[in-house]
Amino acid sequence: MDTKKPGVVSYDQVGDEYLQNRKLRKSAGWILLWALGVGAVISGDYYGWQFGLAQGFKALAIATVLMAAMYVCIVFTIAELSAALPHAGGFFSFTRNAFGPTGGFICGLTDTIEYVITPAVIVVGIGGYVNKLVFGDSTPPDGITFFWWFLFYAVFVAVNIRGVELTLKIGLLITGIAAAVLIVFYISAVSSGAFSWENLQRFTPHETKASSWLPSGTWHIFAALPAAMWFYLAIEQLPLAAEEAHDAVNDMPKALIWGMLTLLILSMCTLVLNTGVISNPQAFSESEAPLADGLSEVFGIGAGMRLLTLVSLTGLIASFHGIIYAYGRVLFALSRAGYFPRWMSLTGKNHTPYVAIILGAGIGFACAVVIKYFGENSMVGKSLLSMAVFGAVISYAMVMLSFIKLRITRPNMPRPYRSPLGIPGAVVGLVLSLIALLATFDDKAARPGVWGVAIFVFVGIVYFFLYSRHHLVAQAPEEEDALIAQAEHELSH
Repeated sequence: MDTKKPGVVSYDQVGDEYLQNRKLRKSAGWILLWALGVGAVISGDYYGWQFGLAQGFKALAIATVLMAAMYVCIVFTIAELSAALPHAGGFFSFTRNAFGPTGGFICGLTDTIEYVITPAVIVVGIGGYVNKLVFGDSTPPDGITFFWWFLFYAVFVAVNIRGVELTLKIGLLITGIAAAVLIVFYISAVSSGAFSWENLQRFTPHETKASSWLPSGTWHIFAALPAAMWFYLAIEQLPLAAEEAHDAVNDMPKALIWGMLTLLILSMCTLVLNTGVISNPQAFSESEAPLADGLSEVFGIGAGMRLLTLVSLTGLIASFHGIIYAYGRVLFALSRAGYFPRWMSLTGKNHTPYVAIILGAGIGFACAVVIKYFGENSMVGKSLLSMAVFGAVISYAMVMLSFIKLRITRPNMPRPYRSPLGIPGAVVGLVLSLIALLATFDDKAARPGVWGVAIFVFVGIVYFFLYSRHHLVAQAPEEEDALIAQAEHELSH
């Protein structure tokens, strides 16, 4: 069909082979989904959160509690939406149904930024851990860090292209190892006597006194929010696996809720115990391998510590692996529906979106290299982190609004799972996500990256209005569902 709505969108006619060349394969139960969700986030316990300690431990602790509350609200909200709208588009599907093609595209675009940039943040952390493992405290040779980045991208892009079954099973294995490493560290930190409450008190902003309960008021809490988000960022990717789940309606809410509970426990233990074993806090907030630093405090420098550092790489690898999966699916869904160029959604004989996976890897790698060359050397991870968080919180706000609108305008929409927090929970999540959005502009060193994301969003919107909105695909599941609901609504009125 070639339907046109002047000034809004129009749809191109496509043949049966179009969707045949863009098929995914059902492969996941709730345990594999849980591992995918936890694995995508668990790197936040290994790298990223430590940047918030520049604001002081107490400020970061309060910021972490606030962001935990935000993500609990998000998880219950998207548990309801993913059971009601089980499509590969995830957030894009939810906002498309609530706010039409323009709203869906903007949310999908910010989702794309989050998921393409997040692996770049993680690969910077992987490079830091590998350098520490290979070279210790010595300066690594020029170019070796870029080699590590390229190597890890190449390996895990290949795994994700090979097939979703392999992707999910490897995700379960490395997520289990990553969680086990953290648990061993927690137990060792306490039993060895390395942990000290006094060490926590040493983490205060440079311009303040340690005796102040919360130095410089509440501003440091605000500034610590982006780093605190890193403990939970990407759990929201799970709805992207809806078309590859055996029973998305029942398994997706279960995996989301159990995954969030797991992350809450890990985040609180990491925040307190990893910080509490550091006896010299001066440079820890800019560390490229915070857990490795904690391991060296607990076990000393030696073969045992090096072995644990090697094994601790699994935490970063689990998330790196999981979020490559995520950006492949969001690019696939937006391309299949015509919002992005359609060639990006092609799937091969393994039913994986190989074009999208390779393209996202190239963009993420390029972002890491550019910021490494042109930014402050020690700030590459922090700049990328702010870019990922900026894209994420915009999409969070849009999904909270989508939940509220769909509850009001489509009260009879089938909802196999209903959020116990309802609209009030979505409102709390919305307010906290807007506060977190403002916090991304607080760090001057990270602002160029945030403005870069804003420019990218603007360019994407221009592309949508000038081209892609005139060439959408009605047969794509996200579009088809929204168009049917729209037609039913018009008939009822």
